Formats: sequence, C-alpha cells, structure tokens
Amino acid sequence: MNRYALKLNALALAVLMIVAGLSAKAQQLPAKKKIIADMELANAYFMNKWPDPGATVTVKNPAGVPVTRTSELWTRAVYYEGLMALYGVDPQKKFLDYAIDWGEKHNWRPRGSIDTKDADNYCCGQTYIDLYNLDPKPDRIESIKKCMDLIIANDGDGAWTWIDAIQMGMPVFAKLGVIYKDDPKYFEKMYAMYNHTKTVEGGGLYNTTEHLWWRDKAFVPPYKEPNGANCYWSRGNGWVYAALVRVLSIIPKNAPHRDEYLKTYMEMTKAIAPLQREDGYWNVSLKDPTHFGGKELTGTSLFVYGMAWGMNNGLLDKKTYKPIVTKAWNAMIANSLHPEGFLGFVQGTGKEPKDSQPVSYTNIPDFEDYGLGCFLLAGSELTKL
Repeated sequence: MNRYALKLNALALAVLMIVAGLSAKAQQLPAKKKIIADMELANAYFMNKWPDPGATVTVKNPAGVPVTRTSELWTRAVYYEGLMALYGVDPQKKFLDYAIDWGEKHNWRPRGSIDTKDADNYCCGQTYIDLYNLDPKPDRIESIKKCMDLIIANDGDGAWTWIDAIQMGMPVFAKLGVIYKDDPKYFEKMYAMYNHTKTVEGGGLYNTTEHLWWRDKAFVPPYKEPNGANCYWSRGNGWVYAALVRVLSIIPKNAPHRDEYLKTYMEMTKAIAPLQREDGYWNVSLKDPTHFGGKELTGTSLFVYGMAWGMNNGLLDKKTYKPIVTKAWNAMIANSLHPEGFLGFVQGTGKEPKDSQPVSYTNIPDFEDYGLGCFLLAGSELTKL
C-alpha cells in the first residue's frame, strides 16, 4: 500500500472515530412510554417472583448459611420507595395494592421493636407515610410516628454512624415534618442527626474538599484504595445523594437547613458527574476503577435519579447533565435489563467495593429488591424529562 493510500486510510479512521464520538454524545433518551415499559418489565419480574409481599426472605450469609429475614427490612423498603415512584408516573392499581398489602402484613410497624433506633428498621416508614397521604388512615403512621418520637426524645444524635442510614432515615423525618407542620421537632432532629454524620462521626464523613462521603469511620484516612485514592463507595454516595433529593422534594421552600442540603447536593453533583465511566455506568469504587471496577447498577441508578431531579427542578443545566443521565440509562437498559426483567450488574449488600463480588450480568445478588427500587427511582424521574 502506497503512502497516499495510507494517508487516506488514516483520514478515514479519524473520521470514523469522530462520527462515533458524536454518535455517543448524541444519544437520545427513550420516549416516556419506553422508559415506563422497561420499568414495568423489571417490576413485573419481581412481583411475580414475590406474589406475597409479607413473605419472609431467605438468603445466604457470607459463610453460605441460609438466613431468614422478615420482608419489612431495608432492602424491601427501598424497593417500595421505587414502586411508589413508579405509581406516581404509572398509576396502576396493582402497584398500590401491592404496597398496601405489604404495610398491612407488617401492621404498619417498623422492623423489630417500636423503640428501634436503627434507620434500616424504620426505612419502611417512608412508604407507610406515602400510603397514609393517599388515604389518611391513622394506623398507617401511628407506629412509625411513635418510633420517631422516641428517637427525638433521646438526647443523642449519633445513631447514623454509616451514610446509608441518611437515606433510610432522613425522608421519614421530613415526611412527618410536613404532616405535623406546626411541630418543628421532626425537621430539627433530622438535621441534628444528619449533621452529626456529616461533621462529627469519625471526624466528619463528608469530605468538604472532594465533596464525596466516606461510608463510615473505618474508611476515613489513613484508609486508602489500592491506587492511593480515598475510598468512596458508589452506592453509599448514591444513598446520600438520593436522600438529599428526597428531602428537598418533601420539605417546604422555607424549611430550616434547606439551603445547606441544597448546597451539598450541588457539590456532590459536580463531583459525581466527571467520574462516570465511558460505558455510562459508575464504578463501585468511585476513585479507583482498578479496585473491583466495572459496571454497577445501584450507584448508577441513584446518580441518575439525583441528576434527573435536579434538571426537572431547574437546578441543573440540561445541556450538561441530560447527556450524562441518557448515557447511563441507555447503558442499564442495554447491559443490565434481561428480557424477562431481571437486573444484572447489581452489587449485593455490603459496605465497600470488595463486598458481594463478583458483579456481573448473570450473577444474582443476595437481595434483588433494593436494586430494582433504585432503578425505578431513576426511571420514574427520567420520565419527567
């Protein structure tokens, strides 16, 4: 091949690369009908697998021993957050009935005792309160209100020692604060506990420079990832990001501390966006793609949820952020959603990148519910774009 032909081939390759790049940047967000159809597919798979929402859940612990959990645990509660979001854009009676049946099967109570201080145990209250707001039957919130009142009566603010708890607990306080708007105690306790996690626990779990969160005090420096970076777990940061979105969408515009929540949300957005992988997902370890790097749906879904909400509420520039969420959603539909509705690339329960590995298209996580909940939150918010 002569020199002229080689130059032409090189030019053609360069043109193809440019076209490919433009094509990737010009991805289109599917129509609302298609987004809803994909959510319905994933949700139908789950509802068919678990026709009785009160049935106990049996999984294997890290030692391979079967462990049984009642179904009002946090993983299922996150699913119902997503289901209620889906119901909000696709109001099918079967979705509502499934959620009501879940609440009734558990007598509208937190998991365990009424005096639990564990946010994982009262996360279910988010959906109980949503269902109360649709049909204000007192029994739907009586127990969850008692639980929150007992927490408020406790002088301590340090129960949320891990950042996941921010998502599990904050929206419960926010929702009660709106219902009992003449009593500021719910908003104030919510902030006190959030602020403890943010600025006190482990010296403060929010890095005010990198604008990301350490999962708990065990990961605060000197702990580092293998590449020397700080350890920021994708889903953990997704929990906080989603919590801020949920609280900001619940509390009134003049609610105390709203400006701080909004400031942190905006800081996190700017920190998260540039960490997106080329394929549209985010890594399990946000700052170290070599440490169990690869596609992961839960953190990705929560980031999509948060950014889509920001655009829908005029906080984020659509020209900047819509291509990001479009690329992420299209990637999840192409690479995670199975034809029958199962979702792949979901990291199972844990607290850091190495937990519940491997994460793959076919690997079934220990719990399938919360990954679907995150996916439904993302898709429901995207339909509003």
